[in-house]
Amino acid sequence: MNLPARPSRALRRRSPLAGLPRPLQIAIVTAAALAASTAAVAAIEQLAHASYAAPVYLLAVLAVGSLYGTMPAVVTSVASFLLYDYLFVQPLYTFTISSPDEWLNLLLLLVVSVVVGRLVALLARRAEEAAEQAREAQALFDVSTALAGGRTVAEVAEVVLARLAEATEMDRAWLALGPSPTDERTAADTAPGEPLPVPTRHVVLQRGPGGEPNRWVHTHLPPVGDPRRRGPGRGTTVHRVKVEVGSEQLGSIWALRAHGQPDPDRVETWILAAAAEQLAQAVVRDRMAQESTNAEIVRRSEALKTALLDSVSHDLRTPLATIRAAAGSLLDPSVHWSREDQEATLRTIDSQADRMNRLVRNLLDMSRIEGGALRPELEAHDLDEALEGPIQLARAWGRKQIDVDLPRDLPAVLVDEVYLGQIVLNLLENATRYGGNRIRIGGFARADGMVEVLIEDDGAGVPTSALPRLFEKFYRVPGAQPSRSAMGIGLTVVAGLALAMGGDVEARPSELGGLAVAVALRAAPRPAVDEADG
Repeated sequence: MNLPARPSRALRRRSPLAGLPRPLQIAIVTAAALAASTAAVAAIEQLAHASYAAPVYLLAVLAVGSLYGTMPAVVTSVASFLLYDYLFVQPLYTFTISSPDEWLNLLLLLVVSVVVGRLVALLARRAEEAAEQAREAQALFDVSTALAGGRTVAEVAEVVLARLAEATEMDRAWLALGPSPTDERTAADTAPGEPLPVPTRHVVLQRGPGGEPNRWVHTHLPPVGDPRRRGPGRGTTVHRVKVEVGSEQLGSIWALRAHGQPDPDRVETWILAAAAEQLAQAVVRDRMAQESTNAEIVRRSEALKTALLDSVSHDLRTPLATIRAAAGSLLDPSVHWSREDQEATLRTIDSQADRMNRLVRNLLDMSRIEGGALRPELEAHDLDEALEGPIQLARAWGRKQIDVDLPRDLPAVLVDEVYLGQIVLNLLENATRYGGNRIRIGGFARADGMVEVLIEDDGAGVPTSALPRLFEKFYRVPGAQPSRSAMGIGLTVVAGLALAMGGDVEARPSELGGLAVAVALRAAPRPAVDEADG
């Protein structure tokens, strides 16, 4: 059925004649207007002794024309002409007119009434069209603003549906996404949590081809939505508007209205159709954005894998080449080695093997951190004893001065000794590679029950903007001296191991001028003191 132009549903609902057939409404309003005008004419001519009060009937013509249009206004004009002739023109109670002046007056009344009725009807129709256009524009603006303001359809669908339900005077609206009504799943609802209804009647908006008007068509559909969330819904009509792009169906807008209420009028239909088109474009936009994100994730993953393989292969080849060269020299019978040279070569082999061991351990730790497989064995340890081994190993590298300044009254820390050693070795190796000539290790007890270990150097430091990103995997500080032996996971492992033990890490500028990394560790509970022993 094509959608005729008619007053808005809000106006019809407020009218006391709402629910009556339109012809009956026109008849009642016309009869009432003519009766009131006749009473007014009688009062004016008989009580005020006016000779000609026929123009009062123009008020009836104005009222009917503004409410119902041109044809009812013309009928009212003719009825006014006949009533005045029958009731107030001599001879009374006949349609005979004896005076030519009366003929002229009545004909003028008829012509003026018809013209006035026509003009009033046109003005009323234009005013109604302007109101409808404003209503359409406002609803579409609200929908467009909501869709533009959100990153995804899921974020704004509820706001869009609430605006649609208000603009189209629906009792409820929901958006379901899927290739068919049976496969759709609710994405947003103006009544979230309430079961979906089993309505009495289904109507679907059929899009007209070419520029033909849209129309509502009664159809039979299977119950919509998840069967576990369906409610009774009897006595209601559900209206479905397809959300589609071309021939691809993406979902539907469903709107609920009490059974017996008319289908959406032209304005409401246009609003629903326009909103469905915008939602379809937004769904496609979200899908393309997700595909683009997935492609970018794959691209970055491949880039990270390539960088990791390049770095690992280089890191493994370098110490292996050194070890093979040193071992080959030791095995060469033509080379005569002094005892000191043999010891130096063996130390080189040992340091390079230790370097390979740290590399492999970092890779394994990184894998466990990302897989959530770290299981630290926490025990109470004195901090100076737990740090002694990693510090001695770093001093054996022989490249930097390492000063240790740990207060004697520091409480014990609750740590995994292996994890803590790996943290300190990674930080000392980072400070050795990028720092100056001096490394300082300090610590103090914090008021929040944590013990902070601070490892700092006197190097060039790190830009303030780069500090929050130092613990990201594969991150390199912009402008830093490139290091083929640095994969960019050492500090990431530090952060992961510290977090696994219930601690935390923070990078900040050092008082020595370089970089300082603070590792917060949990203080071990103090043992209870036996009063008998005290």
